[in-house]
Amino acid sequence: MPLIMPIKELRETNKISTIAHEKQEPIFITKNGYSDLVVMSSELYEQFAQVNRIDQAIYESERELQEGGESMELDDAFEKLNKKYYG
Repeated sequence: MPLIMPIKELRETNKISTIAHEKQEPIFITKNGYSDLVVMSSELYEQFAQVNRIDQAIYESERELQEGGESMELDDAFEKLNKKYYG
């Protein structure tokens, strides 16, 4: 179940920080009964960012294939990368 708190509880920053680090879930902050902000620990943010980078790379690869790009075998890709980075 998502963590939801009213905006007035942001005054208790230590409490919010403790909850964010203990639960490792986003905390949804409401204002006048509507979603307004999301607060999370920096560790959780990094996890979200990493997943987003992976998703973006997959999306770009799929789009490149749709636009006529060529795929290659995994072994060929590793061989090409090894030559590029290790000579």
